[in-house]
Amino acid sequence: MNEMKLSQRLQKVADYIPEQSVLADIGSDHAYLPCYAVKNGIARAAIAGEVVEGPYLSAVQQVQKSELESFVSVRKGDGLQVLEKGEAGCITIAGMGGALIAKILEQGKDRLSGKERLVLQPNIHAMHIRKWLLQYEWELKDEEILEEDGKIYEILVAEKGNPTEPYQHIGLEAGMLLGPFLAKEKNEVFLKKWTHELKHWSSIIEKLNEGTLNEDNLAKKQELEHRISIVRESAL
Repeated sequence: MNEMKLSQRLQKVADYIPEQSVLADIGSDHAYLPCYAVKNGIARAAIAGEVVEGPYLSAVQQVQKSELESFVSVRKGDGLQVLEKGEAGCITIAGMGGALIAKILEQGKDRLSGKERLVLQPNIHAMHIRKWLLQYEWELKDEEILEEDGKIYEILVAEKGNPTEPYQHIGLEAGMLLGPFLAKEKNEVFLKKWTHELKHWSSIIEKLNEGTLNEDNLAKKQELEHRISIVRESAL
């Protein structure tokens, strides 16, 4: 993967960047995505944000190698703090856990004008992001699920709007867990993911049943059983 050819998951992220927008890629690592977006005329300019020194320096070197210093600004800072409010028309955050992405959005919400498109790619626990989007009235506009190198990824696209609209057909609880667009499409990767999760949760319940069911274990068992019922009813 480089600035000319992205991984499959990052290519999917790039597909949702509005044409001629200013892109901010948070946690940009090598800055492949912003360099790709600018080189291919998707974004007119980009910001690569990175909080860790090593990846920050890698991003600087990549931008220099790509001769894009006039178009891609590499900034060291925590999350959305590298941005001025409303500076970017599209914000991408990819390759992290859903809880961390939600935390970055929460801590940086004062930098959001409400006019941005958010393209978020959690590796796990996308539910945390959906909850944050709902709380702050960001509407899911699309979702994708894909498998690459044996790992399953989800992509969530959101803009300010009616946050409950995508959940009309499925309900909030099931939609938060499964993804309202993903549960409607039910593609092969989606079915594979939730079949695997069912087996995993069932094995945990078996182990809990073999031990002493104290208050904590009983609560965990009931939560897992509830999730299993949601998946069986709405996903498979």
